[in-house]
Amino acid sequence: MATGRTHRPATRSRGIPEATVARLPLYLRALTALSERSVPTVSSEELAAAAGVNSAKLRKDFSYLGSYGTRGVGYDVEYLVYQISRELGLTQDWPVVIVGIGNLGAALANYGGFASRGFRVAALIDADPSMAGKPVAGIPVQHTDDLEAIIEENGVSIGVIATPAGAAQQVCDRLVAAGVTSILNFAPTVLSVPEGVDVRKVDLSIELQILAFHEQRKAGEEAPGEGGADTTPPAAPPAAAVRRRGEGSEQGPDGDVPAVMPA
Repeated sequence: MATGRTHRPATRSRGIPEATVARLPLYLRALTALSERSVPTVSSEELAAAAGVNSAKLRKDFSYLGSYGTRGVGYDVEYLVYQISRELGLTQDWPVVIVGIGNLGAALANYGGFASRGFRVAALIDADPSMAGKPVAGIPVQHTDDLEAIIEENGVSIGVIATPAGAAQQVCDRLVAAGVTSILNFAPTVLSVPEGVDVRKVDLSIELQILAFHEQRKAGEEAPGEGGADTTPPAAPPAAAVRRRGEGSEQGPDGDVPAVMPA
């Protein structure tokens, strides 16, 4: 089986839009579930619903793959699984290193979904000397001093960063210098990389903040008296009153904070 260093997906050379590439894993997940149930064919409407997109967008996406389905029959599930897997580069072995084996890194190392998608965790790396040699998910942790040698020995082109934010850029720089050209970043920071290096960022706190925004909006749309709380903010005091409270006072009620903070 080929490794990640010998072949790269052809999506860019074939002109497949990035938005379409981002949806291909969704289609593959839905198709894999159908395949496991021995479903031979699927309509664009059924597959679109399972993937959470509209059918017109799905048909457009599949046209980039050269797959148009059969009128009245739909798409061949097994062939689409192969076609999308090939386009994503999942028909080969991709060795991956995970850097930062704290709680998140250890959880990623134990995730079984990587291997089933063609991603082999080749090494676990951490800066803590006390972690060296300790097995996580059956793989001994190695020290960051050996990062470059590990990358070369395993032919790694994909790195996963699960370090604290302050260490992420340095780790990224070392990965890139060692030959890694794709990075999945779980650290809560923006990484700077040279042209030709792809970075995908996963920030769970941002996703939760977006959900909080929608929850707040939904709560605000509920009318008072119909089960929703009155979320109208209290009216601000007149400016003159604010000025009077701040006049002649060096300290606020807590002794060290001004009663009225400057704008």
